[in-house]
Amino acid sequence: MQPLDPQQLAARTWFESLRDSICAEFEAIEREAGSDAAFAYTPWERTDPSGEPGANNGGGGMRGVMKGKVFEKVGVNVSTVGGSFEGEFAKTIHGAGEDPKFFATGISLVAHMANPHVPAVHMNTRFLCTTKRWFGGGADLNPPIPCDDDTADFHAALEAACDAHDPTYYPRFKQWADDYFYIPHRKVHRGVGGIFYDHLEGDWDAGFAFTQDVGRAFLDVFPRLVRRRMGLPFSDAEKAQQLVWRGRYAEFNLIYDRGTLFGLKTGGNIDAILMSLPPLAAWE
Repeated sequence: MQPLDPQQLAARTWFESLRDSICAEFEAIEREAGSDAAFAYTPWERTDPSGEPGANNGGGGMRGVMKGKVFEKVGVNVSTVGGSFEGEFAKTIHGAGEDPKFFATGISLVAHMANPHVPAVHMNTRFLCTTKRWFGGGADLNPPIPCDDDTADFHAALEAACDAHDPTYYPRFKQWADDYFYIPHRKVHRGVGGIFYDHLEGDWDAGFAFTQDVGRAFLDVFPRLVRRRMGLPFSDAEKAQQLVWRGRYAEFNLIYDRGTLFGLKTGGNIDAILMSLPPLAAWE
């Protein structure tokens, strides 16, 4: 890739440091459960298929996956890629309609838990450059067996992160998540929501600071929910309920998820893109 400018470098460095903090915390939870599970990291490189001269071609990322006693499967990926969007896909990306060159860096996390009382979770934050520059991302909670206390605590953490920057953010971004994380063919939401935001541009420092606080809020609240629920007993029926719920999660990610489409359209690592899929699932 071409050398990164200061904004690109700062964003990449933050996403990598957030990855390190999250993975260390998740491994600590496994230690508390009597497990020695640890993340296995696999680097990957990207070759831009467009071959556009002057494009910020290539890049790559690091795929981190852990399978343990508490985390049945958790993936924490970071990537920094550049190149040119191909064909009509460029017109669907903010700022790329007339010039298809792009740069993207971000973190993506999905955790599927062994105990059905522990909520699964998704978190993703990113920085993209086309002819425009913006931040996007969010986090949403996906419990197979919803618990009002967990939902309230998760939303409270995200609301606090939002309110520190703009009192309009939380109601706007919560509604955006409710609208986005919906499975039309099932007529149900994927989980109990969270926040989702995109095209946060203009004041780069403010957008970066908010994106950092979203990551910090996630790192604070989700491990607390895991520790609260991971020792609860569960029945075969509750495990079966979890597997059916995971089937719906997989349907959303394969049919509707924009991040999955972006990764596939930009030549990303297939295993990293599809790490969001659960290890086991069932359909009624």
